[in-house]
Amino acid sequence: MKLTLRQLRYALAVARHGGISAAAERLNVSQPAISAAVGELETILGQALFVRTRGAGMATTPFGRQALAQARRTVEAAMALEGLADNADALAGELALGCFEDLAPYCLPPLLRALGERQPRLRVEVRECGFDLIGPQLLQGGLDAAISYDLALPPALALTELRTLAPHALLAVDHPLARAEQVGLKELCEWPLLLTEQAHSGPHFLDLLRMHGLRPARLESVRSFELQRGMVAHGLGVAIAYTRPSGDHSYDGQPLALRPIAEPLPAQRIVLACLRERADTPAVAALRESALDWFSARPEFGVGAPDESG
Repeated sequence: MKLTLRQLRYALAVARHGGISAAAERLNVSQPAISAAVGELETILGQALFVRTRGAGMATTPFGRQALAQARRTVEAAMALEGLADNADALAGELALGCFEDLAPYCLPPLLRALGERQPRLRVEVRECGFDLIGPQLLQGGLDAAISYDLALPPALALTELRTLAPHALLAVDHPLARAEQVGLKELCEWPLLLTEQAHSGPHFLDLLRMHGLRPARLESVRSFELQRGMVAHGLGVAIAYTRPSGDHSYDGQPLALRPIAEPLPAQRIVLACLRERADTPAVAALRESALDWFSARPEFGVGAPDESG
């Protein structure tokens, strides 16, 4: 039995999509064809590439992660060779890109357009993820790279800093605290504090308050960043955030006031994360170049306090 590119592609699809059925749907081939190709590859290599996990599909084994990393390089090299006849300078292939769900709506569309203009033959598959999924997906091979805050990321990843953000207070424009040029944490804690239910996000902001010996008088939780912004805009609480979309309004058009935090707080990095062995691949390098260019041109994604609004 000989090793083939088809086997490698099918196995990589299983790792990327977390299971045989999802890979078959994505590739538009039958599940038995995917299963047979993976079985053939495991027979050739003499070890299991995947293990089934209850409620989580198929995960790569330690050997599988090593083997599929090499398989990915082999497939990329083959695709690059195939593309030589069409355009010697064009980058061909696929890139599975994850992005933290709060950042994705604001940075991904223009970033993907810029990347597509530079590399029209590079196919990018986008996935919005929470903090709890980005690291495991990168380690398992489900993602090639991800844009995220540097929060809960495994140390095995290579990180490229794209921007650094300072936290700010989110307030309704007619909120009493919005009259000041900056807001103290103690003052914020006197009002209902709205946190998102995203993994690691709420605990992170509570840790910032504990650094100054503070606890909110009342806590409320919401599922999403935009719901948080909407409730703040309607005077239903206050919040602390890093992400600042262009145009300080909620979805229904209500204006928001953003104010600097008076106390010194750690800034948070936005990073491009990938496995160390993937950091220098052509696809990730092209993404990195476009991401650095885009974030450097966006003043709202920068160090320091936000401008006053409202």
